Amino acid sequence: MKQADIVIVGGSAAGVPAAITARRHYPDKSILLVRKEQQVLIPCGIPYIFGTVGKPENNLIPDKSLIDNKVEIFVDEVTGIDKAGKTLSTAGGETIGYDKLVLATGSEPLVPPIPGMNKENVFPIKKDIEYLRNFQSTLEGVKDLVVLGCGFIGVEFADECKKNRDINVTIIEMLNQCLQIAFGESACKCCKEIEDALKNRGINIVTEAKLEEVLGDDKVTGVKLSDGRVIKADALIVGIGVKPNIALAKAAGLETDPGFGIKVDTNQRTTDPNIFAVGDCASKFSFFSGKPSKLWLASIATHEARIAGANLFKTRRINQGVIGVFSTAIDGLTVGMAGMSSKGAEEFGFEVVTGEAEAPNRHPGGMPGMAKMWVRLNFNRSNGEIIGGAVCGGSSAGEVINIISACIQKKMTADDIATFQIGTHPAVTASPIAYQLVNAAEMALKNMR
Repeated sequence: MKQADIVIVGGSAAGVPAAITARRHYPDKSILLVRKEQQVLIPCGIPYIFGTVGKPENNLIPDKSLIDNKVEIFVDEVTGIDKAGKTLSTAGGETIGYDKLVLATGSEPLVPPIPGMNKENVFPIKKDIEYLRNFQSTLEGVKDLVVLGCGFIGVEFADECKKNRDINVTIIEMLNQCLQIAFGESACKCCKEIEDALKNRGINIVTEAKLEEVLGDDKVTGVKLSDGRVIKADALIVGIGVKPNIALAKAAGLETDPGFGIKVDTNQRTTDPNIFAVGDCASKFSFFSGKPSKLWLASIATHEARIAGANLFKTRRINQGVIGVFSTAIDGLTVGMAGMSSKGAEEFGFEVVTGEAEAPNRHPGGMPGMAKMWVRLNFNRSNGEIIGGAVCGGSSAGEVINIISACIQKKMTADDIATFQIGTHPAVTASPIAYQLVNAAEMALKNMR
């Protein structure tokens, strides 16, 4: 029988930071991380296996950080939890004892109940190296690829699969724009820019379309839409989201909700005081409303992991809820969204005031690497606090959206941001005079008046 003070089940975006955080806060405790994979994929990097990075082996979470922090790694699949005995059972026949347990069992791809989804060459996005190798091999013989879903995963897969391949790629989306769920109507500039970038890459986009059936005998040959249109397809990628992997927790008698995950409190503790849950498998609530949330992101997983890892033996951190920060890049264009869109905020009941600013992200504009950057900030009129924002521009937009997220988390007002003390340099930022974040806040203040 193996024994450790802290046992973590799962070795991906939630499991690894949970282990490292636990080591930093509890240096004298023994820590064991149990995972079923010999090697673990970087979740957000999976689309890039098919283009930029080339193969699954180039998209792995290294074990070095675990080894350096004296975290023992045990490769086996956990099949059961005995809460009373504080032990785990594994597929390999091992029994593992724990004092504190962290579940980081992740999520599974969501597959809609559409006829034909079980056909050969239909690929939900699984975090499995052999599965992805087979997927890559199949693509070598594909001429017509259809991607279901034009969210971040769908956009990135379409773009990456198009790289270095003579292949027709079509994205099918139910809504009227790509990325609309994340950005809402208020930031449609970002959605339009991404759509234009994809079209410039030769990718077809079919919006306001519902997939009705996957055609073919044993293998997919096409897809039929609800309006009767048929699109040829040798392969179909299903990128419409995920569902929490709660089977282990549910079997152990922990409280779960199939739509939202393992129930946890603001310390990431489950209904068993010695068991915590983090990442895609754990329930979440909105930073703004306190209502249950279905936001599943690697960045949220690491956030929760750092809370749970610190709280195992003493409460040190509180989860304030998920903000939701997204970004992606296509052909040199980066877009990002944080918090609530104007539409989402208005539906919740906020009176929204917005401010926008656009300027070069270098100064002067002739500096190498210059790209136009557009920023939109959303504020709650009643108290002036920032509740959301969007960015569209060059690669620096990826960090600007993180700054906006920090402003949201700290409940900064438009006036706070307008008087934000910034560091600028001609080669790396916009001019201090034209700095988009500050000027967007100033425009919002003008609109409030």
